[in-house]
Amino acid sequence: MKFGPVPLREALGAVLAHSVRAGGRVLKKGAVLGPEALAALEAEGLGEVIVARLEPGDVAENVAAEALAKAVQGAGLTLTAAHTGRVNLKAKGPGVLVVDAARVQAINAVDPGITLATLAPYTRVTPGLLAGTVKMIPYAVPAAALEAACAVAAGAMRVAPVVLGRAAVVLTEVPGQKSSITEKGRAAVVGRLDALGIAVAAVEVVAHEPGAVAQALGRLEADLVLILTGSATSDTHDVAPQALREAGGRVDRFGMPVDPGNLLFLGALPGEVPVIGLPGCARSPALNGADWVLERVACGMAPGPDAFAAMGVGGLLKEIPIRPQPREGR
Repeated sequence: MKFGPVPLREALGAVLAHSVRAGGRVLKKGAVLGPEALAALEAEGLGEVIVARLEPGDVAENVAAEALAKAVQGAGLTLTAAHTGRVNLKAKGPGVLVVDAARVQAINAVDPGITLATLAPYTRVTPGLLAGTVKMIPYAVPAAALEAACAVAAGAMRVAPVVLGRAAVVLTEVPGQKSSITEKGRAAVVGRLDALGIAVAAVEVVAHEPGAVAQALGRLEADLVLILTGSATSDTHDVAPQALREAGGRVDRFGMPVDPGNLLFLGALPGEVPVIGLPGCARSPALNGADWVLERVACGMAPGPDAFAAMGVGGLLKEIPIRPQPREGR
């Protein structure tokens, strides 16, 4: 591609590099200059214009962007029309964005003019949310470079959809607990499920005792169970995880390297119904570690030991005014 100023007589079919006002209208950058546009520029007294001129082997920005976006497009993603060398990838429905970081890096390593940017891996997405964007930096890119980028693009990103349809919620109350605290927790948990498109099959409020929680777990029929206790779970044999065992289930994990969210546990009831013991911070709608686990579980990607360990990178979430406790000791 050649770039720079040229006389108007040599600009036919070239791409306008910068917007220019001519003949009472604005010729926008990126426009392909035809006879009418050149006549308007000449009428303005211009003798030359800055353009990009494609050479053999070049691919125009919009054509290139569309080609790479189609190669990148995975399940659960839609594409916007190419414009100014950009195509956006948007989520079709609720779910979690799965990104192959190595493939994204490989695409971006081919040529500085060929780029793909995505949301962070495992970001929760909603219908229409922008999940990634392909952008060609110059007005054209070499065909060989575009071909190389497309060759490594398959599998770079997709949306894992929500696969669980119904959830049940168990809330425990300690003696003297205000009903407003229970209601705050219920609203926050139900709000999270609503955002994922998961129906709430039941909400049970029981005493903060292993037997009461175990009985509730035995009554529930759902694809997922969430437990939010009136008193924080401080050990793998505390009330809620112990109740899960008494109900015939198991505890797979207690604790996670995300703050807020440390005191979470993950397990399952008979029939492999996932159970998440929520940390106290889940009473707030603000992002916490429970969101990361809930979203993956809802999409059929329950985190294992390695996934939990990896959450520590970026797991120190921002301090928020409604959670003012400092991390440092007093």
